[in-house]
Amino acid sequence: MTEGAQLIQTETGKGYEVFHTDCPARDVVDHVTSRWGVWVLISLRSNDLRFYELRESIQGISEKMLAQTLRALVQDGLVWRKVEPTTPPQVTYGLTEFGQDVGEPLTELFDRITRRLSLRDAE
Repeated sequence: MTEGAQLIQTETGKGYEVFHTDCPARDVVDHVTSRWGVWVLISLRSNDLRFYELRESIQGISEKMLAQTLRALVQDGLVWRKVEPTTPPQVTYGLTEFGQDVGEPLTELFDRITRRLSLRDAE
């Protein structure tokens, strides 16, 4: 655990104090809710994708930002990365169990927003 992170006792056991600046959970939340993190998780919700497929599925993201976002999400344990030993290497990304768990409410939120927008546009 990161030094200075506050681990607190809750009713269900130990939990993190996410409002503390050194909390490791806060970093994960920042990565998930970053400008591109949420779109990567939503894009990977149903299929594993290669880097360029992922880039094409998220319009407006640069290769640099996609690489940085994926690096953070892989480090957080939300996304897995598989490199095929070909020339050039083919890299595939997918959601880990943790990534699927975190991505589920994001997908539900996205679906609710698009349904509500559809209803609003129909009025």
